[in-house]
Amino acid sequence: MNKFWKWKKQKVINQDGGEGVERVLELRGTIASESWYDDDVTPKMFKDELLSGSGDITVYINSPGGDCVAAAQIYNMLSEYPGKVTVKIDAIAASAASVIAMSGDTVLMSTCAVLMVHNPATIAFGDHNEMQKAIDMLAEVKESIINAYQLKTGLSRAKLSKLMEAETWMSAHKAVELGFADDIFGKKNNKSIEEDEQKDDETRQENTPNEDEDDEEEQKNAISFLFSRKAVNASLLNKLTKKNTDNGHSVAEIFDRLDTIQKFI
Repeated sequence: MNKFWKWKKQKVINQDGGEGVERVLELRGTIASESWYDDDVTPKMFKDELLSGSGDITVYINSPGGDCVAAAQIYNMLSEYPGKVTVKIDAIAASAASVIAMSGDTVLMSTCAVLMVHNPATIAFGDHNEMQKAIDMLAEVKESIINAYQLKTGLSRAKLSKLMEAETWMSAHKAVELGFADDIFGKKNNKSIEEDEQKDDETRQENTPNEDEDDEEEQKNAISFLFSRKAVNASLLNKLTKKNTDNGHSVAEIFDRLDTIQKFI
């Protein structure tokens, strides 16, 4: 079996200055290459390894997502773990991986990490009754995912549903702003930069209040972003369908060309 998780132990400096050992769980790549549904072996193996030790745990996540059943079980296992769970997203926590991230007592993100939420998806086969069953199932799965997001963020279910519907990507700062994360790690260098900028400010003339507000707004916009792929695609398609291009090609012709290009990419 190709395990997507790995346990490690690393030395840490305690508050009293002494050295200690911390349990580390790394979640890398796709969460369960095969579904945990009707699988009694893999979930038990993960739980046995989780409970084989004691003490606080740091969970590092770098995953594009995967099986939502596996994510739900891992979320529950980590949430019920008796020790403190600190989640560190060091690159990406997307889709199902973002659900696991919500299990942390403290959720931290790297300054260059991203978090993505979207609607659950599946593959269905059959007549309209089977299709309706799949639709109903996805609706229930979405509600369960919203439960995890809401417990962490405190956002309304309607707001969270819209973020998922739009396939929303968040920077670390935006994730903190919305409550998906508690803080950003790797900020030591940022603080040094801020201190240098503060010293530079002291050597310059004082800005007017309006200029200060503009600087703060520009800085905020520079470090925090929220991106919706579906919203951008919809906006571009709306613009394309409203008018033809300047060189006289119709929208239909452009789409035909794009389809042809995609076959060779």
